[in-house]
Amino acid sequence: MADLFIKQSKQYAKARPDYPEGLFEYIASKTNCHDLAWDVGTGNGQAAGSLAGIYKNVIATDTSQKQLEFAIKLPNIRYEHTPAVMSIAEIEQKLAPKSSIDLVIVAQALHWFDLPTFYQGVNWVLKKPNGVIAAWCYTVPRVNNVVDTVFDRFYTVDVDPYWDPARKLVDNKYRSIDFPFEPVDGEENTGPFEFMTERLMDLDGFFTYIRSWSAYQTAKEKGVELLSDDVIAAFREAWNDGGDGNKAVKFPVNLRIGRVGN
Repeated sequence: MADLFIKQSKQYAKARPDYPEGLFEYIASKTNCHDLAWDVGTGNGQAAGSLAGIYKNVIATDTSQKQLEFAIKLPNIRYEHTPAVMSIAEIEQKLAPKSSIDLVIVAQALHWFDLPTFYQGVNWVLKKPNGVIAAWCYTVPRVNNVVDTVFDRFYTVDVDPYWDPARKLVDNKYRSIDFPFEPVDGEENTGPFEFMTERLMDLDGFFTYIRSWSAYQTAKEKGVELLSDDVIAAFREAWNDGGDGNKAVKFPVNLRIGRVGN
């Protein structure tokens, strides 16, 4: 996973959408205490920064040292460069003792994980019985009917061969991802629950977002430029239809949330 993002870490930090405030407020309302949260696969620390405003302390980990170099720096966030898979002993040594964490989050990364091993660590480190795990992904951006038509063809035809198979879990809004936890208080299931985030972008910013995809980097390494002149021209024509400049780009966010129980 880390290798896919190393070469475009700057673009990732610059182009990825922020997560909605309501998402964090909802998650925080489901945790009894707000002492310690763990952001796994933190990337550039987008989610960790939001957690830091709610939880007393945040541990944020990633397998990519390059990504962590661009992470948000706040006094109550501790960043750790970790291996892709951590044993219970490594979790205890590097992160926190048993049953000591209120919340574990995974933002746009759970589909990359070795889930059985990861969930073993989650069950070990979360407080019992109400420690919460929350994982979310955002799916394809929506701009307007004209731009979306060009984007959807580009995404499903041009880009699809270069996605890792795990991307299908994102396209399915995490409905089919293994998530063996109990519903949090007030909910009948573990989701997915939909939120929405929005970012104002010009066309160059939209292209920067596309270039931050792992699929874009994979294609480039195979000698394929996904944003060819023809593709750029098609996007430019659609973007400028009805006026160029900044547009509100919406990203649907799909959340799975549960508690460990006993």
